[in-house]
Amino acid sequence: MLDGFISFANMVLKPLIDLGPASVMTVVLTLIAWAFGVKFTKALQGGLKLGIAITGVGAIMGILTTAFSEALQKFVESTGLNLNVTDVGWSPLATITWGSSYTLYFMMVLLIVNAIMIFTNKTNTFDVDIFDIWHLSITGLFAMYVGANLLVTTLFVIFIGVLKIINSDLMKPTFNDLLDAPEGNPMTTTHMNYMMNPIVMLLDKIYDKLFFWLDKYDFDSATLNNKIGFWGSKFAIGIYLGIFVGVLAKLPVRSMIELGFTAGVSLELFSVIGQWFIESVEPLSQGVTEFATKHFGSERTFNIGLDWPFIAGRSEMWAAANVLAPIMLLEALVLPKNGLLPLGGIIAMGLTPALLVVTRGKIIRMVVIGAVLLPVFLYSGTLIAPFVTDMAKQVGAFPENLGANALISHSTLEGPIEKFVAYFVGKANGDGGQFILYAVIALAVYLLLFIWYARQMKKRNAEYAAKAGK
Repeated sequence: MLDGFISFANMVLKPLIDLGPASVMTVVLTLIAWAFGVKFTKALQGGLKLGIAITGVGAIMGILTTAFSEALQKFVESTGLNLNVTDVGWSPLATITWGSSYTLYFMMVLLIVNAIMIFTNKTNTFDVDIFDIWHLSITGLFAMYVGANLLVTTLFVIFIGVLKIINSDLMKPTFNDLLDAPEGNPMTTTHMNYMMNPIVMLLDKIYDKLFFWLDKYDFDSATLNNKIGFWGSKFAIGIYLGIFVGVLAKLPVRSMIELGFTAGVSLELFSVIGQWFIESVEPLSQGVTEFATKHFGSERTFNIGLDWPFIAGRSEMWAAANVLAPIMLLEALVLPKNGLLPLGGIIAMGLTPALLVVTRGKIIRMVVIGAVLLPVFLYSGTLIAPFVTDMAKQVGAFPENLGANALISHSTLEGPIEKFVAYFVGKANGDGGQFILYAVIALAVYLLLFIWYARQMKKRNAEYAAKAGK
């Protein structure tokens, strides 16, 4: 039965996915807005703007990552760092994942789960970011690689998928706050990187107990800009950090300045592109609002789950990412049992969006908590390296410039904690024995931490609601 469902999912969804992420999201947003009664031309306008925004974010991230990777490679060479797993970034891993027929099957399953949750009033979020299902799919594929059968893997993927959707509702008021957006703003996200929120929240509470005195020195970019003018602006922060990395890499003065300008323009453009995300969902927002009022009454509103970069305009995320890059390299050098050389994922987008949401832009907190959590990513990347390497060779995505015995992975791949849980689930299903106990403990801890986090976010959201009421 599952084989037939897999074949059906691939037949229906593969032609759409083959268009690429920007085209997929253009089509999806346009059709959904049209289905909610938005005039087709307005729906298409929103869809095209979303596709342009996704393309823009990808282009700027490519420029920023390439520039910093080259500079930090020189730093690595100067330290003599020699690790056996090469960080190839996210692109080869996405290729590997979309090369599996199971990915479209998982997508179909989660679309059905999302629909059930909406109609049973368990969520208010329509998850339209279907291309990024690969982040959850690769977690499921890793569980299968370790030993899980398809049924267990499907249940595991559904388990994580449900929590992702619940998390999108929990984060919605915080996104309104960070974007200074009205209550009617429909944007949220089900992206996998925000599943780091529970562990970030736990460390944030520990920070409150031990390092509360640092808060008097903490700041967000808006506070800094108000105090010191353009010296705290996005482009200025980018220039400072670019020069800092240039000094670290011992670049010539000209290259150092160019790196600073590259970082500065990237932070400014992220802010502009973030506005495109907001504008792209306006037609759909209007359609959803009218639909909800007509069919559910004014007491229910719906959210739209987009890709994470609609929040990319907050410069704290990039400031923290650029400070954490050399920290991650230093940690990779000293961590025992780490085999991963961080390069392709050096701009830590698997972590910094979660840091931004939980701390609400307090940069010192973001850097301190981020430094504590980066080893989780390095160890997760090391853990999945044999799986990634084998799969890459099977689908022809293994880099040609690497030796046949080399291992590849990604240093900041979204969902590192889920990879460890997937390992225990796979081993429990495949090998049994003590791994069953380990899997039960891992799943229980993961779920209990999420439940605790959800309670903390509900308290925060109640504060937002009380403030809005005043």
